[in-house]
Amino acid sequence: MSEKNSTMQKFVHPDSFLTLNYRISLNSGQGKGSIFIDTYDGKPATLQLGIGQWPESLEKPLLGRQEGESFTYYLEAANAFGERNPELVQAVTKKMLAENAGENATFEENDLVEFTAPNGGKFSGLFKRFEGDNAVFDFNHPLAGVDLQVDVSIIGVL
Repeated sequence: MSEKNSTMQKFVHPDSFLTLNYRISLNSGQGKGSIFIDTYDGKPATLQLGIGQWPESLEKPLLGRQEGESFTYYLEAANAFGERNPELVQAVTKKMLAENAGENATFEENDLVEFTAPNGGKFSGLFKRFEGDNAVFDFNHPLAGVDLQVDVSIIGVL
């Protein structure tokens, strides 16, 4: 291999497979400054662009970047995981909750519970409280309504 080929830079494309470290921090709201996820302290992450692992809005700032590059970008809530939707805070019967979480399950505020939809799909919600024969869940994405700071270090591009 020639010297020129061994130093050729690899750029991120819409269908690239990446090895990277990233940190997503809250940049607004009550938790501003807190870290949602951070891979810098452990094993790097892998990400296949264009297949829905990350929302398109989080992938777009990666496009055109080079292997070995580190950078930070910011997203407003509406362009990240969307604004909070009050209609996604819903009551679920205790019977349905028992069917999905187990008859003897106990819950504390903000416990994540996975539900099975009639079509077999899975969706998750955060337990908020009991109200009579119902349990109230928030089915918004945990990062809905929050501006984000995303720190990225691209280790490899395939």
